[in-house]
Amino acid sequence: MGFPEGFLWGGATAANQFEGAFLEDGKGWSTADTARYTKLDDPTKFSLLQPMTTADVAFAQADQDGIYPKRYGIDFYHRYQEDIALFAEMGFKTFRLSISWPRIFPNGDELEPNEAGLQFYDKVFDECLKYGIEPLVTLSHYEFPLGLALKHNGWESRETIAHFERYARVVFNRYKDKVKYWLTFNEINIIGMTGYLSGGILADKTDHLLQAQYQAAHHQFLGSALAVKACHEIIPDAKIGNMLARMEAYPETSNPNDVMESIYADHTNLFYSDVQIRGYYPAYMDKFFKKHQIVIQKEAGDDQLLREGTVDFMSFSYYMSSIASSDTEGEETAGNLLGSKKNPYLKSSDWGWQIDPVGLRVTLHKLYDRYQVPLFIVENGLGAKDVVEEDGSIHDDYRIDYMRDHIQEMALAIEEGVDLMGYTPWGCIDLISASTSEMSKRYGFIYVDQDDEGNGTLARSKKDSFEWYKKVIATNGADIE
Repeated sequence: MGFPEGFLWGGATAANQFEGAFLEDGKGWSTADTARYTKLDDPTKFSLLQPMTTADVAFAQADQDGIYPKRYGIDFYHRYQEDIALFAEMGFKTFRLSISWPRIFPNGDELEPNEAGLQFYDKVFDECLKYGIEPLVTLSHYEFPLGLALKHNGWESRETIAHFERYARVVFNRYKDKVKYWLTFNEINIIGMTGYLSGGILADKTDHLLQAQYQAAHHQFLGSALAVKACHEIIPDAKIGNMLARMEAYPETSNPNDVMESIYADHTNLFYSDVQIRGYYPAYMDKFFKKHQIVIQKEAGDDQLLREGTVDFMSFSYYMSSIASSDTEGEETAGNLLGSKKNPYLKSSDWGWQIDPVGLRVTLHKLYDRYQVPLFIVENGLGAKDVVEEDGSIHDDYRIDYMRDHIQEMALAIEEGVDLMGYTPWGCIDLISASTSEMSKRYGFIYVDQDDEGNGTLARSKKDSFEWYKKVIATNGADIE
């Protein structure tokens, strides 16, 4: 088994979960800044998909007592040199990070960018390039400007498209000599599950939330297409991809009705990548829209823009698989964004997510067969409770086992003909959880001394997985033991 020469090994993060520096140097509010930490006895019961209202936002902005971890992250903003040096020590070929849109345009709709924000990313990219690390940059990763949510109800408004295109063009022009790999929207399909997190949609500003979410998806498709065209124009040698939260759903049994449920699950999941890669709306969505009384408002030229603005490659997150069933009875378990029936053949993480390395290989084959474009795994990993020993060591064999098993399946998929560009495990350094805003759900190779309430020294230390992943990269995946 082997990986192709030039395979992009690295790690993945998001600005809202690790930068910190809340409102510093001119940064504006983002939707992530309103996410309050709430201690849960059972983390599997948390839902990332809760709607938000104008009153909820006002409460969060005025709240003096709550803990809002995404406002301080792990202080990458002031520690980026130390952190990137650790990534370089591991041998990263690429580092996935996002630009915070409200750090560049504080309210989202300014005509001129915030120079201090632009300078920060100049420094970060320069630091990466100093070590030969290629930045892989997401334009929008759950850092939607709160100003646009309050003023326009986010991506429900067509006006947001122009603001996004302006932002994209500004960063493409600024970093055209530094960044060659770009992504448009992180896990774009989440807009169909919750309007607020990635889309800035406030539930009290619409009478038909599902209609608003799919209208917002249409506007994001157009924004993505415009960003693709701008990227190709401004940085001709760059590659720009989409990003999907992959929900691999197996039929529970050989009952044909269960098989159909798995097909419907793929329709719900892959609708977004179908549009961004194929360039048109799939026919299977007609029935869904009719059933839910959704009418997508389009303007002349929209369909042509979608055809012209298809992405160069497909990236996705994969943490687990799920079950599709025509029978609603059965034991449930938690998952990334959505829960599922429990699969008796799989083990689960501390948070109830089902661990399925072979499912990654299944996904790689299904996506490559469907699209025939290069694939990039930009999120994968194990969230777990790490224990620091008395001597400071952290023995995370469970994380090594998880990743070894997934990398083996990646190698097999490549051997079987899949074109895979790279692999950036999620949370390569411990950061704030997207779903629960807690710190104790750790993914990293690098431990950060901070607890769920924000207490700690922020000191960085290496887990056992650090040296293991360093060896994997150094051997281009040949030595994963």
